[in-house]
Amino acid sequence: MCIRDRYQRRVHGDKIKRTMASKKTQIQVEKKAAPENVQLKEKRDARLRTELLARRAERKKTALEKKKQYLSRAETHHKEYLATERKAIDERRQARANGSFFVQEEPRVFLVIRIRGISNLSPTVRKILQLLRLRQLHNATLIRVNKATINMLRRVEPFVAYGFPSRQLISDLIYKRGYVRVNKQRTPISRNEIIEAHLGKHGIICVEDLIHELVTCGPHFKEANNFLWPFKLTSPRKGFAAKRHPYHNRGAWGNREHRITELARRML
Repeated sequence: MCIRDRYQRRVHGDKIKRTMASKKTQIQVEKKAAPENVQLKEKRDARLRTELLARRAERKKTALEKKKQYLSRAETHHKEYLATERKAIDERRQARANGSFFVQEEPRVFLVIRIRGISNLSPTVRKILQLLRLRQLHNATLIRVNKATINMLRRVEPFVAYGFPSRQLISDLIYKRGYVRVNKQRTPISRNEIIEAHLGKHGIICVEDLIHELVTCGPHFKEANNFLWPFKLTSPRKGFAAKRHPYHNRGAWGNREHRITELARRML
């Protein structure tokens, strides 16, 4: 075979290869062209994904704004607590300097803890305990201090221990044992949105607002307190001294005033 024939055969082979390659490319292009319904589905998925990302970005932005608002409210309440404590200290010092007495403002909230069970309860005592939402042993509730509640507590005194809780104790009860009533069910306080959804119309949008309303016994104390489920405490560490004797006789039941904090902390 001469050189010319070899050259022609090589050129002819190259043409055949290029033709086959172009045919394969056309076949691949035809395979890539999807049906119309698939194309519509891809467009719909792309649109839904874009909308989803936009909603996520909007939720994230809203969450950051609400977080700033919650922190701002907590800081405002903290400054108010400090100002109140400082005012009391200054008035006490001023009274001492003037040779007079300083009478502190009376507390406006009771913490009531049930310490007796259901045995030997009269119908009146049972009804009062139900009104105070103390249906189980070691339940605790917050109530407003007024003439009606004081008379009710006197009727059920041998079955409860009560006193004036501190601000820190109320905060610990909310954060550690706090549950709320949502659709008549006991629901944990896992998000501030739960509080805002039910108490937002009263200006209470976060946990710190709820604590502030309970501590100061504000105008919406009743709504905030009813929204809370009664605190379920445990039996106190080291137990009770004597459950059948009053507190002023080294017992357990009755008015402990500010010393209720010590008992409640042993039951948290």
